[in-house]
Amino acid sequence: MKALRASSLLAVGNDYLEEQYENYLKNPNSVSEQWREYFDQLPRSGETGSDIPHSDVRDYFYKLTRYSGQRQRGPSMDASYSHSLKQIHVTQLINNYRVRGHQLADIDPLGRDTTAAVREVKLEENSLSSADLDTVFDTSGLHGIADQVPLRDIIAHLERCYCGSTGYEFMYVNHTLMKDFLIQRIESVGSKPKLSPKRQKWLLQQLTSAEGIEKYLHSKYVGQKRFSLEGGESLIIIMNELVRRSCKQGFKDLVVGMAHRGRLNVLVNMLGKNPADLFSEFEGKKLLEMGAGDVKYHQGFSSDIDHKNGNLHLTLAFNPSHLEIVSPVVEGSVRSRQERYNDRQGEM
Repeated sequence: MKALRASSLLAVGNDYLEEQYENYLKNPNSVSEQWREYFDQLPRSGETGSDIPHSDVRDYFYKLTRYSGQRQRGPSMDASYSHSLKQIHVTQLINNYRVRGHQLADIDPLGRDTTAAVREVKLEENSLSSADLDTVFDTSGLHGIADQVPLRDIIAHLERCYCGSTGYEFMYVNHTLMKDFLIQRIESVGSKPKLSPKRQKWLLQQLTSAEGIEKYLHSKYVGQKRFSLEGGESLIIIMNELVRRSCKQGFKDLVVGMAHRGRLNVLVNMLGKNPADLFSEFEGKKLLEMGAGDVKYHQGFSSDIDHKNGNLHLTLAFNPSHLEIVSPVVEGSVRSRQERYNDRQGEM
């Protein structure tokens, strides 16, 4: 075969030439007389003086690998292989809960939701069955649970995390560290963080304030644009928690840039703008006094917050209609403050 590969006849096509030579080695009469005469003249090597078809060599090693593997594999190896395969399916099941669990979240207090079951979290869709429920598997990076537990406990933990009264849709996030952070925070507490009564009352007060201002504006100033935060009141909790932690870290300034939605609510419930001033703007009084030439939900605001952890100057940047301008203006404002404080490391 080596002599054949060195031949100038390779120009006719390597596959075709090797096929003819294989046929010749098996049965010289199966090729034309011209090919037979040519192959007869090829130099021989080895003790037998004859070449061996490569197809026979390939078949030999294929059978050797296949049958030797079967001879070495016993019952224990079969059981280990089966468990390893199921472990892969368990890992996939965990991922499916993270991706699709929010579609099973119990977020309808009236019980009218008729959402169909999500196939991806069913046992049979993951090549598992009820017979595997008591089998111990590795939890594959699942937080808030032991490293190895029965499948039954894995599913129960996933149900608590992703199918409770809060739904989490976040697996589309491309940033791996951000996604891992969310997974850790959700799963480590089983979607039910332990909060003190004082903390719970604070959260309720924040939500009540956010919802209250929206309801009042809706009923008092019917038909006026206000870009409500209804349905997203938890933003107020997030922003005020950001203020608390900024004070605790010793920050001096916090500059916020945001679009229209929820802006009026943030002004009142985060920056402490007097609601009476906001109502005057709705009635067309305050803006005329200030000589402003823009609508109320574009106005900026600043205030000083006295917190038990420290003092903080808050600024909400003015919001132009062209939203792409907001971020660079905020970045420039922050940079100017860093220059003023001689803060080269962004610590203030």
